[in-house]
Amino acid sequence: MKTKALLTFILLTGPALAPAQPDFSKVEVKTIHVAGNIYMLTGSGGNIGVSAGSDGLLLVDDQFAPLAGKIAAAVKELSPGKLKFVLNTHHHGDHTGGNAFFGQQAPIIAQTNVRKRLGGKPNDSKPELPVVTFDDSLSIWFNGEEIKLIHVPPAHTDNDTIIYFTGANVIHFGDTFFSGRFPNIDLSGGGDVRGYIKNVADAIQKVPPDAKLIPGHGPLSTVKELKEFHEMLVETSGIVEKAIAAGKTLDQIKAEGLPENWKSWSVPTITTAQWLDILYRGLKPK
Repeated sequence: MKTKALLTFILLTGPALAPAQPDFSKVEVKTIHVAGNIYMLTGSGGNIGVSAGSDGLLLVDDQFAPLAGKIAAAVKELSPGKLKFVLNTHHHGDHTGGNAFFGQQAPIIAQTNVRKRLGGKPNDSKPELPVVTFDDSLSIWFNGEEIKLIHVPPAHTDNDTIIYFTGANVIHFGDTFFSGRFPNIDLSGGGDVRGYIKNVADAIQKVPPDAKLIPGHGPLSTVKELKEFHEMLVETSGIVEKAIAAGKTLDQIKAEGLPENWKSWSVPTITTAQWLDILYRGLKPK
């Protein structure tokens, strides 16, 4: 892995993720049809959303820089049309690493803080930086539907955007939803544990019951998995809050662990111990 790409991985994916060096040569980018003209690409890093239609192509996130060629090839198999837009759900490198490649082909659109978190200055014109930014919301009319970009209060970071493909009834949650696994919450990047949980609760109330959900990480999902995710967030955060109130240390909390029913939610990128660390730091009174 090139030094620049590795540094991007370490600096931007958030402190809870281990800076292990992936072997990108072995990564296979797979395509999953979601609904209508919307697809999900998996590989290494955050799930990618694709709109492929008569107006051309639109990408939601673009994983790591070394995978850009594989991603471009997978997208071209869906449609030979021109790439028209790249949307970033937030600033982390496993979602924006391909910006330098794809940003030379189409404008990058993201919430205002994404450009700031990527180090963008007013006079910067680097291809990896968003060139269209918004504060609260934005609509793109593309491939026969309105695509709504909605910034949510601090959750995974301070620049999270949920993207709703209104015609296809598909929602890309970015890293405000990790399906079937513990999430990373980037506390140093403006993330907030209580805000994260509240945003998921709000989403459950607003998401159409038959919508297809693309999580930032994990398999293609539905409201059922989103509700299970919320249940995990509420129960595990409650355990840690009670432990903090009882005066327990982080080491004691880690030693006690979590109930058996959440064991399968631990993955190499966010283990049970790392999740407890995030909860402790995010919930402990300042």
